[in-house]
Amino acid sequence: MLLSYFTEQPMSAYPEQAAVNLSPDDHPARHAGDTIVLFSNKHFDRAEASRLYQERMVEYRAVEEVGFDAIMVNEHHGGPYCMNARCNITSAALVAITERVKILQAGNPLPLWDNPIQLAEEIAMLDLMSGGRIIAGMIRGGGPEQIINDVNPVYNRDRFEEAHELIIKAWTTPGPFRWDGEHYQVRVVNPWVLPLSEPHPRILVPGVSSPETIAFAARHAYPFLGLNTTLEATKKMWSYYHEVAAEAGYESGPQHRGYLMRIHVAETEEKAIRNAEEFMWMLGEFTGIGRPHWVAPTGYSGFDSRMARLKNIKNFSVSLKTQLEAGTIIAGTPEQVIPKIKMWLEETRPGILVFHANEGKVDHQSSMSCIRLMGEEVLPAVREIGKELELVGPDEVDAPVSLAHARSRVGAQQV
Repeated sequence: MLLSYFTEQPMSAYPEQAAVNLSPDDHPARHAGDTIVLFSNKHFDRAEASRLYQERMVEYRAVEEVGFDAIMVNEHHGGPYCMNARCNITSAALVAITERVKILQAGNPLPLWDNPIQLAEEIAMLDLMSGGRIIAGMIRGGGPEQIINDVNPVYNRDRFEEAHELIIKAWTTPGPFRWDGEHYQVRVVNPWVLPLSEPHPRILVPGVSSPETIAFAARHAYPFLGLNTTLEATKKMWSYYHEVAAEAGYESGPQHRGYLMRIHVAETEEKAIRNAEEFMWMLGEFTGIGRPHWVAPTGYSGFDSRMARLKNIKNFSVSLKTQLEAGTIIAGTPEQVIPKIKMWLEETRPGILVFHANEGKVDHQSSMSCIRLMGEEVLPAVREIGKELELVGPDEVDAPVSLAHARSRVGAQQV
């Protein structure tokens, strides 16, 4: 298995009353609790933000030291729930402060880039500087990202798929050549910086509920990372992935499945649950990030995908107690969380497991303690469970980085 650590790097150091007692200066259309898109950045505390960035770097170094296989980083815009304004910048910082762990990007929002070749060069640089440790997560970007970056959501999926095709060709086809697409026109494609990994870095596609995105990942044999979906939704997701994979001519397995698990581990159950309450800060109890016309703007998704996304928002808005019972949030001592993790592994069988262990206002000391306990007790137990269940990660079975790569090696045979 590939075991990864993750935090949204939230900017939780702003006065709570700023979001509760709104003034007309913020925005006349604001509603209490909304802290994305329209929440004024006058509430951004520069000194506190600097402190949080530095604490995260310390935590990331500890993550490598205790034995995680990877560190996952993401990108969001326009709200305090995530301080990663550029996935590749955080990735570059990790290249500098780590030596062994893979850097799992989740990921670069392709439709926001007007020049995919520049993105291809940046990822190639990271792969070279890290010695081939980059997992290039490619995403469409959330609905708010389209608004904040002034990108028309109607063309989101088309731009995503064309940018992906252009990036792969730039990495694998000697230039110069010309690209005349629907959304991108490039006179000369000839990036001089190419990735160390051949034919290109391993690609991963994160997502929540979009059937189109699951199908895209399956058609290319890219691992799909389910972002904290419910047990029922996760099983349906893998069933659909498996169906599309079969149509593409191969049998999917654990190496194609990833899952992001919200979890916090502490010395006592009381402390773990107290810190787990901070996941509710992210899910709307305080931040209120789930307004439908921001999460799913008109044209961003097909009707079925939009309905599934809005349903997922409702799933996230249930109480902490309900989520603890359902296992969509796991909290406790190592002895308490390991059986719950095992249940998820038995039911969903992912070869990639990402522990989302820090959220909201969880302090640095608690984060470091959680990382230490995971390294000492949780990771070894999970690895043993993974072996028992034969949950192999992509590198453990020499899985091709794409379906095209597989066919280039073995013709049209099964992957």
